[in-house]
Amino acid sequence: MTEFTPIAPTVGGILIGLSAVLLMAWEGRIAGVSGIASRLLPPYADGVFLSRLGFILGLVAAPLIYVLVTGSEVLQTVSSNLPLMAVAGLLVGFGSAYGSGCTSGHGVCGLSRLSIRSLAATVTFMVTAFATVFIVRHALGA
Repeated sequence: MTEFTPIAPTVGGILIGLSAVLLMAWEGRIAGVSGIASRLLPPYADGVFLSRLGFILGLVAAPLIYVLVTGSEVLQTVSSNLPLMAVAGLLVGFGSAYGSGCTSGHGVCGLSRLSIRSLAATVTFMVTAFATVFIVRHALGA
């Protein structure tokens, strides 16, 4: 385990905020990643496919660029339990659809616009996340 330093999280937070501000300024749209990703699939109603694709590709390319620029490793542990990952992905997708947005749409963009609906959504998914971690780590002992 490495010692915590605030530099990477601070820079990451600034970049997330900057991307949300720029997307709102240039396109008048919030940076809700689940909405952007879901609208990459047909039918293409509003003609902004390339900007959505660029946004998603930027999310994928950013860690690769980070590794190339800094020379450091990005350590990410992913479960090898494919059924568990599939269920988790379906639950996240269901939650994003049911809550009309995700953490980026509600937590970053909605809260910055002082949206009560986004506050309720953010509190709901944070409480759910806390409860899930508690149950998995303490009740199930995983």
